[in-house]
Amino acid sequence: MDHAIALSLSEEDQRKGKAIGTGHHLDEDEQLARALQENTGHNLDEDEQLARALQESMNDGPPRRNIPIEDVHPESTPASSLPSNIFPTSGLRVCAGCKSPIGRGRFLSCMDSVWHPECFRCYACDRPISEYEFAVHENHAYHRPCYKECFHPKCDVCSSFIPTNKNGLIEYRAHPFWMQKYCPSHENDGTPRCCSCERMEPKDSQYITLDDGRRLCLECLHTAIMETNECQPLYIDIQEFYEGMNMKVEQQVPLLLVERQALNEAMEAEKSVHHLPETRGLCLSEEQIVRTILKRPIIGPGNRIIDMITGPYKLIRRCEVTAILILYGLPRLLTGSILAHEMMHAYLRLKGYRTLSPEVEEGICQVLAHLWLESEITSGSGTMATTSDASSSSSSTSSSSKKGAKTEFEKRLGEFFKYQIETDSSVAYGDGFRAGMRAVERYGLRSTLDHIKMTGSFPY
Repeated sequence: MDHAIALSLSEEDQRKGKAIGTGHHLDEDEQLARALQENTGHNLDEDEQLARALQESMNDGPPRRNIPIEDVHPESTPASSLPSNIFPTSGLRVCAGCKSPIGRGRFLSCMDSVWHPECFRCYACDRPISEYEFAVHENHAYHRPCYKECFHPKCDVCSSFIPTNKNGLIEYRAHPFWMQKYCPSHENDGTPRCCSCERMEPKDSQYITLDDGRRLCLECLHTAIMETNECQPLYIDIQEFYEGMNMKVEQQVPLLLVERQALNEAMEAEKSVHHLPETRGLCLSEEQIVRTILKRPIIGPGNRIIDMITGPYKLIRRCEVTAILILYGLPRLLTGSILAHEMMHAYLRLKGYRTLSPEVEEGICQVLAHLWLESEITSGSGTMATTSDASSSSSSTSSSSKKGAKTEFEKRLGEFFKYQIETDSSVAYGDGFRAGMRAVERYGLRSTLDHIKMTGSFPY
C-alpha cells in the first residue's frame, strides 16, 4: 500500500513540476518513489496488484444503488435493486448473512450491509442471488422470478399470473363480497358463475349444470333443495318463525318447488306481481296448473342434472293465496330467505292489507327475509329482539335447535345473502328494504305493520 501511495505522489509531483515549469531537484519523497519504481521494474508486488485491482473494480460498471419499493411500478417486481460490485478487501468486515468476518476476499455491499457472495441469498428459495437485478420486500432480498411467484397476484379462475394492461399496470376484477380475484377477460369469455353464490368457476373444479342451464358450485350443492318434499321441513321452520313474530298464517298455503320454465309460466299467468329480473319465488293468487318437481334428480355425465320427474299440480283458489312457488336447486339458506319473502306477501294478502306500492310491499318482504337469515346465522342468540317483538327470540331458539350445526361456508353463505339484500340497488327491493329496516329498528315490527295497514307507507 505504501508503495502505491508513493507512486501516486510521484505522479502528482511530476504534474506539479510541469505546471510551474521548473526543473529543480526532486524532493526526498519523489526520489524515494522513483527508487522504489526502479527496484520493482515490471514485476508488481502483491500490494500494488491489490491497489490496482481495487481501482479497476471501483471504476467498472455503473454506480450501485438500491431502489426503494415505492419507486417501482406495481405491475412488475415492486422492489428491484442493482446488486453492488464485488470488492476485494483486506479489512475486517462482518458478513450480514453468516455473521463471520469477511477478511481478505470478495464481498458484496448492498442493502446497507456487506455479504459473502454465497451468503447473499433469496428469502424465498434460499439460493444465492447472482443476477444483476433483484427484488427487495420488507428488507428481504428475492430473485425477481421468486418475488413474482410470491407476491404477483394470480387469477383465482385460471390460476395464471394476472396480466398487465396497456399502461403496464396490473388490473384485475374482484367479487365485492367473496374477494375472488380474476382476469378481466373472464367477464366476457363465458366463464360460468354459480347461480347461488355468484363465484366464478375455477379451472380446477367443475360446477353442476342444472337442466335450465344454471350452474351450481359444489359447496352450494351440498345444501341445495332439489324436490318439493325436501322443502317441507324448511317450510315448517319458517311458519314457526312467523308464529314467533305473532304473525301466524292460519291458511295452509301449498309450497311447490319448480323449474325455471314453470316459474316463468306461472308468473305470466298472474295479473299483477312485483318481481326481480331473475325471479326465484312467487306468491300466487290465481287458479292455474303448475308443474312441480316430484323426485330429486340425479347427477349424470358431465356433471349435468338428469332424470328430472315433474307432475301437474292444480291450484284451487280457497283464499287470496293459491300457492307459493320456489325455484329448485338453491341452497337451504337462499331457499329459506326466498320463502320468508314470499310468505310475507301471503301474510299481507291474507290479513287484508290494501294494495301497496312496490317499494313498501317488496321492502317489508325483504325485511322479513333478512330477519330470518339473521336468526339462522346467529342460531337463536336472541338478537332478534332488538329489531322486532321480544317474543321472537324464543322462536328463533326453538327453531334453530332443530337444525344441525352449519359449516363455516354455510355461515358465510348466509352472510352473503344478507349482503345481497342490504346492497340491492333497485328502488323496490333495495330502497324499500332500507326504508323498512329503518322503521322496524325504530318502532318495532308490529307498529310498522300497523302503520302500513293504516297508511300504506312506512312510518318515519
